[in-house]
Amino acid sequence: MTVKLGLVGTGTVGGGCIDILRNHRDDFKRHYGIDVELVRVCSRNPEQAIAHGVEDIFTQDFQDVLNDPDIDVVIELIGGTTVARDVVCGALRAGKHVVTANKALMATYGEEVMRLADEAGKEIAFEASVGGGIPIIDPMKHSLIANRIDSVMGIVNGTTNYMLTRMVEDGLSYDAALKEAQEKGFAEADPTADVDGFDAAAKIAILASIAFNSRVTMGEVHTEGIRNITTMDLDAARDMGYCVKLLAIAHRTDEGVDVRVHPTMLPLSHQLATVNGVFNAIYVVGDAVGETMFFGEGAGAGPAASAVMGDVLEVARHVQQGIAPIVGCTCTDELPIVPMDDLKTKYYIRFKVADRSGVLAAMAGVFAKHNVSVYSVVQRGKKEGGTVDLVYVTHTACEKSVRDVLAEIAELDDILRDEPSLIRVED
Repeated sequence: MTVKLGLVGTGTVGGGCIDILRNHRDDFKRHYGIDVELVRVCSRNPEQAIAHGVEDIFTQDFQDVLNDPDIDVVIELIGGTTVARDVVCGALRAGKHVVTANKALMATYGEEVMRLADEAGKEIAFEASVGGGIPIIDPMKHSLIANRIDSVMGIVNGTTNYMLTRMVEDGLSYDAALKEAQEKGFAEADPTADVDGFDAAAKIAILASIAFNSRVTMGEVHTEGIRNITTMDLDAARDMGYCVKLLAIAHRTDEGVDVRVHPTMLPLSHQLATVNGVFNAIYVVGDAVGETMFFGEGAGAGPAASAVMGDVLEVARHVQQGIAPIVGCTCTDELPIVPMDDLKTKYYIRFKVADRSGVLAAMAGVFAKHNVSVYSVVQRGKKEGGTVDLVYVTHTACEKSVRDVLAEIAELDDILRDEPSLIRVED
């Protein structure tokens, strides 16, 4: 039996999938007994289709793919949550299996997509939505299901990890690191989704939903990016035995799911501290397996296409063998999202202040007023233009109390209006 495929989207990842199918179709059939044929390709860009030699099966209307009765599996690789949602949901309603790499769609409309797949008795596979080529969703839905997963934490955005690495290793400023990342193709012309943490938020929403069997949507993830991080912050972290990473964090707690994305100080001894450049890593803790870490390239044509085609071949195997979907939606629990205000952790906070007597005493009074205990305070850098940088490290404190401190200190006369740098510490 030949399983017939329809592909929507011929960008970087879609092109990679076409190349894999062209180069390895015979290998798949010989080694695994899986015969897959690409019979329809849809894109808004005919030039891309021509470049990959699929002009004879090309269409610009995705309905041609959905309405083709011969197609068994639809591969959605256009991204976003508008047309892509129509493609994915339309394919499932048409009785077709779906493979997607769309993190934003699954993190926002995952419940709808999973319900449609269940009603149709079809599979929805989305391994490439998190971690690029790193196998993580399939292991969590199969290999690790004997565990109670208590923590998922990871570096899941290669752009920001590359930028922070360059800022540490070569002292580049944020702006210089971003420019270099864009020139090398690691960052988009509009880098908002990466540098403001939204890409990572979508991914941790998906991982938390699977890990804790409870629906977590992208909008429920507290999200902060790296725009305010400077080389001074990175140097201070190193001096204290830490590195700074943009971490996506999800913990199961007695109060519910603690899920967030923000710059985080990690001990240099932590496994994630050595993950540099464009690499991703996802750290999972289960009650039986203990600590595990999945590491690899998180983006690019090859890694993402590898994950997509892995899903395609697995779904095709099930189609050939008449196997019903193995693991569908597992979000049967309804755990609450822990409010960010309730978070308790240590904090690194850097203020730019006027170099005048009385400033330190005034700030100390504000910390004390809100019951935030200070572990240390250090002046860093050189005095410039009558200003200095003061770096505070707190003992474990409540997020709301720290926010109250920041708000009140911002009103003091000698505090410059630059937004302070705040980095949470994960020991």
